Amino acid sequence: MTMRWRIILAYLVVITFAATILLIFNSKSYAEKNDVIKKHNVVYEDLSSYFTGFSGTFVMYDLEHKQYTIYNKSKSEKRLSPNSTFKVPHALFGLQTGVLEDENTMFQWDGTEYPFPQWNQDQTLTQAIQNSTIWYFQEVSSRLGENREQYFLHRIHYGNEDISGGLTHFWLQSSLKISPIEQVDFLKRFYTYQLPFFHRNIDIVKKILVLDQKDGAMLSGKTGTGWKDGVINGIPVNGNFIGYVEKDGNANIFATNIEADNLASSSKAKQITLQILKDKKIFE
Repeated sequence: MTMRWRIILAYLVVITFAATILLIFNSKSYAEKNDVIKKHNVVYEDLSSYFTGFSGTFVMYDLEHKQYTIYNKSKSEKRLSPNSTFKVPHALFGLQTGVLEDENTMFQWDGTEYPFPQWNQDQTLTQAIQNSTIWYFQEVSSRLGENREQYFLHRIHYGNEDISGGLTHFWLQSSLKISPIEQVDFLKRFYTYQLPFFHRNIDIVKKILVLDQKDGAMLSGKTGTGWKDGVINGIPVNGNFIGYVEKDGNANIFATNIEADNLASSSKAKQITLQILKDKKIFE
């Protein structure tokens, strides 16, 4: 072998090695790369009694005490489609770019009949989040375009950042996926203003997410259901509820996910979460 070919071979070996290392690094989540869990105390709890009939997980982060509570570690690290929980970052994308002006930005209903009556009308941003109106955010996505969607997903390190499923569907049981641990990390950065968005825009979304207040505690959150084969109001196979409880100057940030062949809806994930929070005396 000539010296020239030896140099070429050595160069190819180095390039292959570097590419392999880069692939391994990029296959890890933002949370894994930044040791999100390792930098905090973690308590693993057996909460299986709350999840009968489901493959599920519960992740909670106590902001004041910097402590995670996790049920089902392996499931908490599994990436799944966010579905309508993606409305939280999606609203921020829209507000930051001017696609959405504020919580009162109105989009006109195009007359398409949906299985949910509350979708079949003009919607403001507030209504679209509270009603979980998919068509509203499909319009937001169309106005943002692929380049801006991809840009913001990368900026906030949101799950696998994959929009290959299509501009108006990538978050709906499709290519975009995020784990419950990553959901909690995202919400932690959202809550503490550690995301690349104006405080005004984060505050608008925070206001919309408020669900309930009682006994000095305030519950904020967003549900998201994934239906089998992406059929709206079909068979629910992927239920999510994410959010946080503010109480006594502290915030407990959570994400719950359930999966099953049927009945794994976001309303069921929310029901499970509220029972856990009640039993822990966080939101009674």
